[in-house]
This record gives sequence, C-alpha cells and structure tokens, in this order.
Amino acid sequence: MKLSKKSILTALTAVTLINRAVLPSHVLAASNSVARQWSVQVDKIAPGDVNIGPAFRIAIYENLLEELTKTKQFKQVLRDGDRNANGLPDLLILNTTVQSFSEGSETRRAVTTISGATKLKVRSQLCTRKGHVILERELHGNVRFFGDNLRATHNVARNVTNAIKQSPLPEPMDSVPQQ
Repeated sequence: MKLSKKSILTALTAVTLINRAVLPSHVLAASNSVARQWSVQVDKIAPGDVNIGPAFRIAIYENLLEELTKTKQFKQVLRDGDRNANGLPDLLILNTTVQSFSEGSETRRAVTTISGATKLKVRSQLCTRKGHVILERELHGNVRFFGDNLRATHNVARNVTNAIKQSPLPEPMDSVPQQ
C-alpha cells in the first residue's frame, strides 16, 4: 500500500490534534521550547606525576575537542584560554590529568599479540565555572593489537566523551559569568 503525501500529512495533523487535546499545556510548552545547552571549555592536559611526552598530551587534547564537537551535546566546544568563554553563562570546564602512561611498541604488537600494548589512564573532571564537580571519572585508552601508539589518545578521548554523554548533566542555570 502506497501512502500519498496528503494522507501522511492528514495523519500527522490528527496526531498533533489528539496530543493537544490529551496532554496538559505545560507539557506541550516544555516539549516545544528549546532546551538550553551547556558550553564546554577543554583545559590543557595536565601530565600529573607521569612522564608523558608533549605529543601525547596534545593528541589527547585535540582528540577531546574533536570527539566533544561530534556529540553535538554542547552549544560550543572551546579551547583553553578562549576569550569567548568569559561571556558564556552556561560553561562547564573539562579538566583532564594523566594518571599513568606506558608507551608500547608498534613493532612488538605487530609481531605478537601479548606484548607491546600502549596504556593510558586519565582522570577527567567536568566542573562548573565556580568549581563544583559535576562528573569525575577515571578512564582508560589502550592500543593492544594493531595501530600506532597515538591511537590510545583517540581511545581515551572517546571514552571520556562517552562517559559525559551517558551522565545526566544538570540543567544550566541563569548565572552571571565571572569577570
């Protein structure tokens, strides 16, 4: 059975009218309003007490920016030191500290599957501008089989982003940005 555009529009109009008749007006208003979104600023990656090269810290940072932008969960994804962050009332700050790092060997991974893994562990905190911690997680990024060592940075950034996506964030409040 092939449906025409007119019959589809008629059915959608009927569903809309039924919803308006059955649902309270405050529910309809909430569903029609645009939800406010947080913006997020990604701070530079802190090495902690770990000896990790700048290439790995920069790769984690850039991958976090890319993965957070892909989610479309945030109104804006800003870099550390971005002047536009000063005027944003609904801003979260992502702090990430490396807790452990073991640089593996791509050659050993290619030859054997039991050695040469690159392992990376970070602690990420999502905080409000006032320093209230909304989310704190310890996450891992590893490369065990094939791939270059920097792939671990992509994996840890993806894991941080997934943790943020799966966590309920509080509603942004009308707050005045700090000057």
